[in-house]
Amino acid sequence: MTKKQNMRGETSEKALPKTKAPFPAAWREDIHQAVEVMQRGGVILYPTDTIWGIGCDACNAEAVRRVYEIKQREDAKALITLVDSEVKVESYVHEVPEVAWQLMECAERPLTIIYDKARNLAENLLAEDGSVAIRLTREAFSRELCFRMRRAIVSTSANRSGEPAPRCFAEISPELLAAVDYVCLSRREEPPTARASSIIKLGSGGLIEIIRE
Repeated sequence: MTKKQNMRGETSEKALPKTKAPFPAAWREDIHQAVEVMQRGGVILYPTDTIWGIGCDACNAEAVRRVYEIKQREDAKALITLVDSEVKVESYVHEVPEVAWQLMECAERPLTIIYDKARNLAENLLAEDGSVAIRLTREAFSRELCFRMRRAIVSTSANRSGEPAPRCFAEISPELLAAVDYVCLSRREEPPTARASSIIKLGSGGLIEIIRE
């Protein structure tokens, strides 16, 4: 806290602005390379706020198709999308329920929310009912990646369909590493402690359904 005088000479306390957490210089070039690849329609492997994920431009249908192909997964199963701000959530959902903001604010761990009536995203990213799964990341690397990309980024676990999701970079299969266009260099040495996000579906009439705790 710091003291500041007002026009009458009285002193009052004013909170100092929070300093931004240090952002490793090596991450910047890594993010730059990853963004360039995604802007060209490529697919990347990157560390998220949960586990390592396969990513691409969530607005590019061909890039999304390649993600399904790499995962050997049917496109009838929707993919999660990662964003860095509340504004982006609103840009991809026709109407964000008030309860969604409350859930995001209270969540103690990464939370993916499924919304009705998605918009401005690749059609093959969505579920058959037109809903979309979006997670607002607060982790430094993935948040900056989304910010620099200026679009939503696909975030699906870095494994083939039916295989266990890797808990860290060392557990990603060589075949998957070879299948993508760019593999991020950052955060590779972290121990296998991460886990997938919680998933909640918000339906009409205020319905809340827990898909994964």
